[in-house]
Amino acid sequence: MPSSTSRRNVLTLLAAFLGWLFDGFEMGMFPLIGQPALKDLLHNDHVSAADMTTLVSQWFGVIIAVFLVGAASGGVLFGWLGDKIGRVRAMALSIFTYAIFTGLCGFATEAWQITLLRFIASLGMGGEWSLGVALVNEVWSGKSRAVTAGLIGAAANIGYLLVAILSMVLLSFITSAQHALGSIGISPSAVKYLTDNSAWRLLMISGALPAFLNFGVLLFVPESEKWKAEHARGATAHWARVDLLGVLIGSVAALAIIWAWSPAGVSPVPAVAITVVGLAVALVGYLHPVRRYMQRAEAAGSLAPGRGRSLIRLMLFGAALSAVALLGTWGSTQWAPKWVTEKLAPTALHAKEWTLIWLSIGAIVGTMVAALAAGRFGRRITYCALCVTSIGGTLLLYQCNSSYDNFFLFSTFVAGVVTASFYGFFPLYLPELMPTAVRATGQGFAYNFGRIIAAVGGLQTANLMKFFDGSFPKAASVMAGIYVVGMVLIWFGPETRGQPLPEQ
Repeated sequence: MPSSTSRRNVLTLLAAFLGWLFDGFEMGMFPLIGQPALKDLLHNDHVSAADMTTLVSQWFGVIIAVFLVGAASGGVLFGWLGDKIGRVRAMALSIFTYAIFTGLCGFATEAWQITLLRFIASLGMGGEWSLGVALVNEVWSGKSRAVTAGLIGAAANIGYLLVAILSMVLLSFITSAQHALGSIGISPSAVKYLTDNSAWRLLMISGALPAFLNFGVLLFVPESEKWKAEHARGATAHWARVDLLGVLIGSVAALAIIWAWSPAGVSPVPAVAITVVGLAVALVGYLHPVRRYMQRAEAAGSLAPGRGRSLIRLMLFGAALSAVALLGTWGSTQWAPKWVTEKLAPTALHAKEWTLIWLSIGAIVGTMVAALAAGRFGRRITYCALCVTSIGGTLLLYQCNSSYDNFFLFSTFVAGVVTASFYGFFPLYLPELMPTAVRATGQGFAYNFGRIIAAVGGLQTANLMKFFDGSFPKAASVMAGIYVVGMVLIWFGPETRGQPLPEQ
């Protein structure tokens, strides 16, 4: 292999790896510091401790749901941008978006401000996945794609690991950090502002650092040759900005669903009605740019007649697969650090950090194993196996633990291995469903619309807890039933092992 090609491949993989690593850092931050942040922002002397716990849980669920909606919107928005102007420039913009707006969360004074800033940041997070995965798959080909898919999946979980370690360091050396900040001229009141309540503000502000990665991406990462070929033949000209109105409408519809189930929302019956209508509107809105592109491409002869309909079906299939995995993760395992802090070990030092660390280590292992298994045994049998083991891992964590001890940490490792393994599978499988001209948008929709379903389902975790008299383990165990759907669904999709990426 020529040295210039090797250098291009390595730079591309490194950029996508770092982009997704910092993406994971940003995603892992809120589950870790959400509780102290919300207690700080929602503090009210006239609210009882029990009511405050309920209020924090409700806001926690809403902010996670809003994040998932933003990521879904960003996956389509930045995917559209990547298919229109190129993977590299769009990826740099997505990284800048999620870094800057995560950093701004550190200056929030109200819970709704964090909700809004996390929504904007999540646009970039959803977009980075779509673009990085498309770029790497188009540069790396053949058998190496299973390895690179595993690395991309592992990257986000390394980010989760880093945020847990950074949190532990800040908490362990908070006095030293206060002295260090004071020594560089920061006033005592500002130091207290940054380091109070588990230093959540300082941790959020540190999330702006990945913005510097943009310079390296723009200067050194080469554009995908496959995309350049599509651009040269005019296939990228069929994207139109006016079509993005559909994404805006879809986002509003999805946010209306979140509002309906939020503390400020409506009773369950109208909330269900809003959910059904909102999901239909969101689906049509997110699909609108792709449908319009395919209509223009078919009319111009850039796409075979009828190909658009088959691609829409594949996108919906991919979205359903993603929804199963994302709902299983965000509806159960993402709540584990909060569960430990509130129920199992409210006074244990670093309990939530160690929980996230072992979840992340397990996830790093799981993503690599899943990608390699899919490359070796096939896509469908691997996905089915991941669903089966995820049920077992979730039940092990939530039904076999009633205290914070070594067995609990072992269980979090196992749950991390199996429930996060899908995120090594999707970077391999979803790009294989889409041709080059619509790959970033198509796989961005498939992966990220699943987040809308996960957002709606994740909001029901709090409702299930009420049904089970506040028992989170029972609620999370019920959520694991979603994997049964995945075990059946995967057999209706194509087996793509050994096949090249589709060009058209």
